[in-house]
Amino acid sequence: MGNEFELIAGFLLEKNIAKPQIGIILGSGLGALVDKIEVETEILYSEIPGFPVSTVEGHAGKLIFGTIASKKVVVMQGRFHYYEGYNMDQIVLPIKVMKVLGIGYLFVSNASGGLNPTYRTGDLMVITDHINFFPINPLRGANNDKYGPRFPDMGNVYDKKLIDKACAIAKAESIPLQKGIYIGSSGPTLETPAEYRMFRILGADATGMSTVPEVIVAHHMGIKIFGISIITNESESAAEIATTHHDVQINAAKAEPRMTVLFEKLIESL
Repeated sequence: MGNEFELIAGFLLEKNIAKPQIGIILGSGLGALVDKIEVETEILYSEIPGFPVSTVEGHAGKLIFGTIASKKVVVMQGRFHYYEGYNMDQIVLPIKVMKVLGIGYLFVSNASGGLNPTYRTGDLMVITDHINFFPINPLRGANNDKYGPRFPDMGNVYDKKLIDKACAIAKAESIPLQKGIYIGSSGPTLETPAEYRMFRILGADATGMSTVPEVIVAHHMGIKIFGISIITNESESAAEIATTHHDVQINAAKAEPRMTVLFEKLIESL
């Protein structure tokens, strides 16, 4: 019997899906990119044997197969989080499935809190590096050498060529763009003022509760990665103004059209 992710990939291939070149993960409030897809197949997570089910408001919970800018894509409309109670194997399972399906690129997005004092709500931040503040590394356990090395180098996780292309596209489209470091932690509590200060001291520009586990596994498997954060609140005001998940969704949705243009043009350039 194969690995669970190989069995799930086999199940999906039996649905006669087109093999994707690019995987896309859409975070909280960031589902509108699907409007740009020429959709061929939609499959609810609940219909996929062995697949987790998203429980977070703002995450639709389905895989979408189709075409963007003549490129075959598979889109996760909704991801899985450590704070939902899933273990790391479940959180990164979709990445492994997408690798078996054939993706060479992974585009990840998230809604995050701004740590850099120059950032403002609604800013887009291209992720240039990350800090893993989760309690467990997703590669913990036996390594499958077929898919990646036991000790992967993490010196160039976010593809520099994709970052350069994105910056050029943003300039041409008059989209303001930040570049910075993302720190991922378990949640579900939003950060205390002291934690915001600690994360900033550690060198992070934005913080959230996702992305890092998926990116680690994708990099381990040789997938080229582009990541972007939408800044949905500012750390300086967080100590005085309570932030809710609803606020995060609203602010993400306002900035999402700019992210969609960036993703669409970047995919077109591949």
